[in-house]
Amino acid sequence: MACKNQAETRGEGMKLDVACLGIVVADVIAVPVEKYPERGRLVLTERMSLSMGGCAANSAVGMARLGLKVALIAKVGQDALGDFCLRVLEAEGVRAEAVRRDRTASTSSTMVMVHPDRERSFIHCVGANGTFREEDIDFGLIRQAKVLNVGGALLMPGFDGPPLARAIAKGKQMGAITVMDTAWDGTGQWMKLLAEAFPHVDYLLPSFEEAAMLSGESRAEAIAGRLVEAGAKVVVLKMGEKGCYVASEQENFYLPPFEVEMVDSTGAGDAFVAGFVTGLVKGLDLRGCAEMGNAVGALCVTRVGTTEGLPTLDEVESLIGRSLQGRNGPGSG
Repeated sequence: MACKNQAETRGEGMKLDVACLGIVVADVIAVPVEKYPERGRLVLTERMSLSMGGCAANSAVGMARLGLKVALIAKVGQDALGDFCLRVLEAEGVRAEAVRRDRTASTSSTMVMVHPDRERSFIHCVGANGTFREEDIDFGLIRQAKVLNVGGALLMPGFDGPPLARAIAKGKQMGAITVMDTAWDGTGQWMKLLAEAFPHVDYLLPSFEEAAMLSGESRAEAIAGRLVEAGAKVVVLKMGEKGCYVASEQENFYLPPFEVEMVDSTGAGDAFVAGFVTGLVKGLDLRGCAEMGNAVGALCVTRVGTTEGLPTLDEVESLIGRSLQGRNGPGSG
């Protein structure tokens, strides 16, 4: 399935490559956390850092580093963490004029505890992401964009459900390619909140675990098949160290991951989305988009933090080139 004609035709005369809509989170990351402190006690860790996170924000930064023109549509609090997130967006070249500020809710934040085996645990405050509403969306920006990327569905309680479906449908009517990334639904509603949106989604990019909950299936082929039946045109399952699985009505395939030394897997899924969407904008076919997603996700995990390891396009192309050379072997060609 080729992406080129669709992206280039819809993008003629547009000022933006991507409008990212969704969640922004300030992450406090501790590495490593070997045990939780007992009540009233303190434990030590080697490193703590403040980083901007959230599916939409992470992917927006990733796309900007890859050279795309990106705007973010989101909401933060009128607080120091909101100031921090806006400074990061400005420094990364992401347009943030459509990021609203809430005077009553704090900026969404997460304590990320990275265990010695690199598994992570989280304590999350929904904050301003929970007050995001349909009326907060700047559809003028979406009208300018080739792609509408929704990041963080299922973590916006004031927006998930029919408002989300209407927003994606409107973006599609405006000519945007629609992409949706999901999050873990702590309320357990899953398909109840997203089923109405799926028929308007061109590319659905959930994690394997989230997709399993949405579909009720346990195998990648069955999971993706159910989500395609639900209306998504293309389903791409992010499978971490196993790479990704891609399915549509026309084709399906696994794509293996790139081999890198993993330091911190935080933000890898959002990095995958950044790479995949960059592939769409650049006119790659479906396999090429997935390969770029795998490459950006792989490079992201080589550093601590959600955005610190996000690569440039040159770094991505270098990784893909080295991998191809390794597959072909010395002297082949």
